[in-house]
Amino acid sequence: MRRLAAVAVVALVLLGLMPVAAAYLKLGTRIDDGGIVGVKWTRTIRFFVTSRDVDGVSPAQLREVIDRVFQTWREVPHVGQGLNVEFGGFTNAEPGADDGESVIGFRSRPELERTLGAASFEFNNQTGELLASDIFFNSTFNWSAAPAGQPGRFDVESVALHESGHLLGLGHSLLGETELQANGRRAVLAKRAVMFPISYGSGIILDRVLHDDDRAGLVDIYNNTSSNRALGSISGRVTLNGSGVFGAHVTAFHTGTAAMVGSYALSDDGTFVISSLEPGTYVVRAEPLDDADIDMIFSSGTDVNIDFRPAFHAQLVSVPAGGASGTIEIRVQGK
Repeated sequence: MRRLAAVAVVALVLLGLMPVAAAYLKLGTRIDDGGIVGVKWTRTIRFFVTSRDVDGVSPAQLREVIDRVFQTWREVPHVGQGLNVEFGGFTNAEPGADDGESVIGFRSRPELERTLGAASFEFNNQTGELLASDIFFNSTFNWSAAPAGQPGRFDVESVALHESGHLLGLGHSLLGETELQANGRRAVLAKRAVMFPISYGSGIILDRVLHDDDRAGLVDIYNNTSSNRALGSISGRVTLNGSGVFGAHVTAFHTGTAAMVGSYALSDDGTFVISSLEPGTYVVRAEPLDDADIDMIFSSGTDVNIDFRPAFHAQLVSVPAGGASGTIEIRVQGK
């Protein structure tokens, strides 16, 4: 059994976790035989809530919030029966302890001055199966569980929805726009994914609702016969002068519903896959990760190519129900 951590909102650090090539950036790990597998739950998620409160959020309120966020994820079409969650009770245990239990609660971490919350994992290092996962919320910040939010306090439900996405195996989405501030930090202008790595400011509750990208990511991990028959995929390569572009951000925009789902080229030959897509026609675009902190997406030190210009695929791409678009190539040019 092994424990790793994903620290998230405002910054994500993947300690030993790595991206798995698929429709969405999922959390994966290297198992004992040297291969890389995605981490996921195959058993009931039994969670405990710490009995210690903070100003603005009691243990009972936190438990209600966690119930709601798990229900939000379970209501994603094609997923509900694949995720079983139950409340194990209140506990004095600290989230982050290597104890085989999934504990969610507050901890004071003043040294993590840009981190609102974090998820950590215990998993089977032979199969990648998740065994336990903890979430902590940094009590150094001011929190609220108020139904309409509260000025000057971060919304615990919004952050919990993001962190529970990590707990379920999701990495970060880059469907959002930020603006660099004078203090070197980024403020969110808009985003289309709860799993975007930077949170909205205090008092804002917009991240209580999942987006198309979040839903596609979850279905990609917990797919079933229903999803395989109803949804489709786009696959291809991003190339520069005939060579693959590793780390390109690829997005698919549905021309009928305006749904947008993102992925990444996660191999040296520029191969990408965007699955769990509703049938229809899509505009597909590739762009460099040159306006984001790459360490929020990939493990530190990953060599990501950002020296190219954004480009669209030359034609609309058709995605059939239960099928694939066929391989496409997005040709980009150097800057």
